[in-house]
Amino acid sequence: MKSVKVGIIGCGNISSIYCQAGQKFDVLDIVACADLDYERAKARAEEYGISKVYTVEDLLADPEIELVINLTIPKAHAEVCIAALEAGKHVYVEKPLAVTREDGQRILDIAKEKGLLVGGAPDTFLGGGIQTCRKLIDDGVIGQVVGATGFMMSPGHESWHPAPEFYYQVGGGPMFDMGPYYITAFINLLGPIRRVTGSTRISFPERTITSQPKHGQKIQVEVPTHITGILDFENGAIATLITSFDVAGSNLPNIEVYGSKGTIHVPDPNTFGGPVYLRKHGSREWEEIPLTHGYIDNSRGVGVADMAYALRSGRPHRANGDLAYHVLDVMHGIHDASISGSHYELKSTCEQPKPLPVGLEEYTLDM
Repeated sequence: MKSVKVGIIGCGNISSIYCQAGQKFDVLDIVACADLDYERAKARAEEYGISKVYTVEDLLADPEIELVINLTIPKAHAEVCIAALEAGKHVYVEKPLAVTREDGQRILDIAKEKGLLVGGAPDTFLGGGIQTCRKLIDDGVIGQVVGATGFMMSPGHESWHPAPEFYYQVGGGPMFDMGPYYITAFINLLGPIRRVTGSTRISFPERTITSQPKHGQKIQVEVPTHITGILDFENGAIATLITSFDVAGSNLPNIEVYGSKGTIHVPDPNTFGGPVYLRKHGSREWEEIPLTHGYIDNSRGVGVADMAYALRSGRPHRANGDLAYHVLDVMHGIHDASISGSHYELKSTCEQPKPLPVGLEEYTLDM
């Protein structure tokens, strides 16, 4: 299969793992990178043997590049995605797809108009942990799915992150920061969501940075930092999702899925591996389930590789734009429902991603 020529825009820390994916998947050929800080792009190119270092404009003008990986900050996601599409490039973007629904929908509309593909992180649901859980559900091991829970409980970022202000500004908050991992995992396991409701609050309007180098600086909090959502799925299942930057500690599971015949303890959706535990109806013991799929280490970039395979074969890709937009719509919907005091009926939907086949060779995604 002919490899896909790829350019990366945004050469911050996360770009490293995508560059590694480009070295592991033969279907990806990362030929260029760009960043607002040219020296940072140059350093990343030297580190991974990338041949071309560009400005953003020059990268988008290169006719050799077919697919752009957009690793800019969230508030720039829509602008860069649209510019890439307008330049005739397929685009894969880090989460979230965009900050607003309007921008997210515009990305999808331009892609459809131009016959281009859009993909979006997270792709952790393609890891061996969550794919094993998907197989258990699809095989009927826990029977009819009744519901699920998800908990992302943390004290926030100001005690360790060198520049934590963003997490408390518009576009940040625990739902938009970590919600995509949980909601994407839910959709992979249970299918699309039809309506949501929720309650949100700003627990502490002002927070103090205790990390370096900004120790002692104050943050004025603009977004809810404790969010509880209820998600009604099209298949009838009901899930509870709590995301918080206001919790000192918790022993709650990341995700559990409940069925008529048992419960699955799902691993952290911000990781690719396990462990996976199953407790069958009538049993008092949890059983650890051997993982049925690969990609159990940090495999960010597997979603881009799957998209590249789709580009060559014509099949649908799994971490696609419709899924990313549905997740964005759900996150906004939970916030909107809290403001309106009502349910929000989703205006979007998506196909439940196809599971990965069992028995794939390493760093291949089609049999």
